[in-house]
Amino acid sequence: MKKKIIILIVLSIMILAISLFTGPRVINPLDLSEVEKEILFSIRLPRVMIAALMGIALGASGAVLQGILRNPLADPYILGISSGASLSAALGLLSGLYIFGRFTIPLSAFIGASIVSIIVGAFGWRHGGLWPERLLLAGVGLGFLFHAVLMLLMSISTDEGLRRTVLWIFGDLSMADWSLIPYGLLFITLGLFISIYRAKALNALILGDELAHSLGFSAGMERLLLFVSIALMTGASVSLGGMIGFIGLLVPHMVRFFTGADSRVLIPVSAISGGAFLCISDLIGKSLMPPMEIPSGIVTAIIGSPYFLYLLRRRDVLTI
Repeated sequence: MKKKIIILIVLSIMILAISLFTGPRVINPLDLSEVEKEILFSIRLPRVMIAALMGIALGASGAVLQGILRNPLADPYILGISSGASLSAALGLLSGLYIFGRFTIPLSAFIGASIVSIIVGAFGWRHGGLWPERLLLAGVGLGFLFHAVLMLLMSISTDEGLRRTVLWIFGDLSMADWSLIPYGLLFITLGLFISIYRAKALNALILGDELAHSLGFSAGMERLLLFVSIALMTGASVSLGGMIGFIGLLVPHMVRFFTGADSRVLIPVSAISGGAFLCISDLIGKSLMPPMEIPSGIVTAIIGSPYFLYLLRRRDVLTI
């Protein structure tokens, strides 16, 4: 199994390098002109880093959430966090009021994600802990509500505002730059640290609350900590580049074939693989029909949907 994990990690690193040096125009790293240096360090490198950060956040969040809810079809966006972040970002995009400059939209998205996380957590809290069923139902209900409000805003917006909002919703990385990376790195690293640190407790929760209690874990408090990690990573991901679907759903399943179900291994490898998956999806989106770009969220959906149906037919693999 260790050999499979090493192969998966090496493959992910190779994909990151390929995404950096290839695209509509291939760049030779051994012979860079001044123009190519500018393209590489000012455009491609921050874009690849943001795609990697978002993929890391979504891959790890998916692995954690599937364990918390004990549901193999759970996705980070099922908790409604992304819908709240998207609605908050859309309000900023459609209003045209950029109070904090280029940070206005990412900041709005993260604030929206944080507020929705608190609301979902409040609905899911009962008897001193988070209950998976209540958490799931609260997330789905709020997700539908925020999505409806978002569609209402889009239906009454101007054409320019509508187009920018649609691109944001489908995961537009074309506006990526260095200024977005520090705060995204901070929150995603914090969320990833919490999830990996509590991975042993997550293993116990997957086996049942009674067993978790017998091993010395408080099921309610462990879910709360893990939920905080998901909220941090998902909120930061949406604020960096919009909504990207299927990564949190599919990547943990794909990685589980190589690593098994141990969350201590599954979470970090899912993070690395999620980053590589989004990087290759972004590469496809910007290279397929230049100079036009296809939002990364559309590419991940086109790739992910057939694989999701394949998983659905093979019900034996849909296990935690």
